[in-house]
Amino acid sequence: MELIDYLNSRYTPSTSITYKKYIENFTSNISNAEKAQYKDILNYIGLLRKGNKKSKTINIILSSIKVFYDYLYYIGQRKDNPAKYIFLKDNKHHIVQPQDLFTKDELESLLEIKNSVNKNMECRNKVLVSLLIYQGVSSGEIENITINDIDLSRGTIFIKSSKLINSRELQLKQTQIMLFHHYINIIRPKLLKSNKSDVFILTENGIPIHTYNITVYIKRTFGNCFNGKLINPIKIRQSVIANLLKSGHDLRIVQTFAGHKCVSTTEQYKQTQVESLRTEINRYHPIK
Repeated sequence: MELIDYLNSRYTPSTSITYKKYIENFTSNISNAEKAQYKDILNYIGLLRKGNKKSKTINIILSSIKVFYDYLYYIGQRKDNPAKYIFLKDNKHHIVQPQDLFTKDELESLLEIKNSVNKNMECRNKVLVSLLIYQGVSSGEIENITINDIDLSRGTIFIKSSKLINSRELQLKQTQIMLFHHYINIIRPKLLKSNKSDVFILTENGIPIHTYNITVYIKRTFGNCFNGKLINPIKIRQSVIANLLKSGHDLRIVQTFAGHKCVSTTEQYKQTQVESLRTEINRYHPIK
């Protein structure tokens, strides 16, 4: 398989073109790039910095280099990816901090918390929270789910693509299928009233929910559940992804589940044994 075919089979046309350009720049500037090692790639990144490239551009170039070695691994030309664990310090604030995340049990406990005196809203809220903790979707993705995206007979939900996230079809939990059936057939029509909408999650007034509403609800309802630890839809999604990797799921499978366009994004959620131990120490024996 040629490089361009490999790129086109995995990325959007625009991303493929960008990656191809930066890979060609890399291979033309690095002698015998196919056999390059960790230090060679670091030296190349150093040259890019000296050339006053913006950190955002360098990060895209680094992602391209990682894809290049993924390709070489795929065609059997290499047995490793020397760029796999290289991350830019410039993006440190984007790297997931394990001590800020929640365990699987902590996330599932959210479903047991009384969230509304209104029975209709209580059901809707459980549907909403279940999507966050089981499918790990973002609040923006929830906003765009329609009734037609739910297939209860197959137990699946289709998540649409966005500029940053790939589309994907995800499995629903068995408990979700019953919950969603009740919501779709009994609760949602009551919320909808005389309104017309194919949006799956509605507000109490029967209008489509927005990202802002989801964030406010999560913060207000669960903000005091974990000793003041910050909780929002983003932290929940990060926790779901990190927990899947920690439990041993394959990196590529988790990438597909999360909808990440680049595997390097998924890699940021992976903890080493040392990091995992440090997280537990910080959780139970914090140093003030």
